[in-house]
Amino acid sequence: MLKEIKNLIGFLTIIPVGMDSDCLTDAANYMYLFPLVGAFIGLVAGIFAWLLLGILAASIVGILTLGFILLLTGLHHTDGLLDFGDGVMYQGSPEKKIEIMHDQQTGAGGLAIGLVTILTTAFCIAQLNKGFVVQSLIVSEVSAKLAMVVMAWVGRSAHKGMNTYFVNTMHDQYRNIRLVVALIITFVIAIYFLRLTGFTAVTSGLAVALFLVGISNRHFRGVTGDVFGAGNDLARLASLIAILVVVKWV
Repeated sequence: MLKEIKNLIGFLTIIPVGMDSDCLTDAANYMYLFPLVGAFIGLVAGIFAWLLLGILAASIVGILTLGFILLLTGLHHTDGLLDFGDGVMYQGSPEKKIEIMHDQQTGAGGLAIGLVTILTTAFCIAQLNKGFVVQSLIVSEVSAKLAMVVMAWVGRSAHKGMNTYFVNTMHDQYRNIRLVVALIITFVIAIYFLRLTGFTAVTSGLAVALFLVGISNRHFRGVTGDVFGAGNDLARLASLIAILVVVKWV
């Protein structure tokens, strides 16, 4: 089990834990534990933000903290977000849209969705009070990772690629058990740290995940690795927005 957890961390972050040849397979088989890795990422990022809030302006802390999260995760999900934006905006067949997503160049669609998502996320982090910034980042990262699990469980593979491993695993005979475990882990963490606010944040992330699956089915006839990446970043943003809204009005 230690080897599998190591590969899971290595797949989702740039932490040099020493991945092996089974990394992708282990990451897919243990995808239901994504939220636990998300909690770890959120904890590290939260401590980073908490320390900076004592010496820097909140706006700068928001930008630096998001940069730290993106660096820690190797920008893999953000790259998927940009490709997703390009694919959705391209006018053509699903096959051509997927081809466009694989293009190394970033077009207007990717630039727009990337810019809005990154800026808004940084501003949301900047609005988090020092008293609950650690908890909020833990919950938002857990929610982001759950979004990918749900997308693999609900969606179908648009083409054969990295996404196929995860979709196939989340559609095997244990698919419902895997989903339930992921949901339990996520909601326990979210409610423990933020109570009702945490529940709302995770629910918002789930709504984004389901919405993206619908968009992907329409544009690509299924989900891809880039769609998973977009789901991660957009679910994080939705969770942070939900946290700020609930904190303001409750």
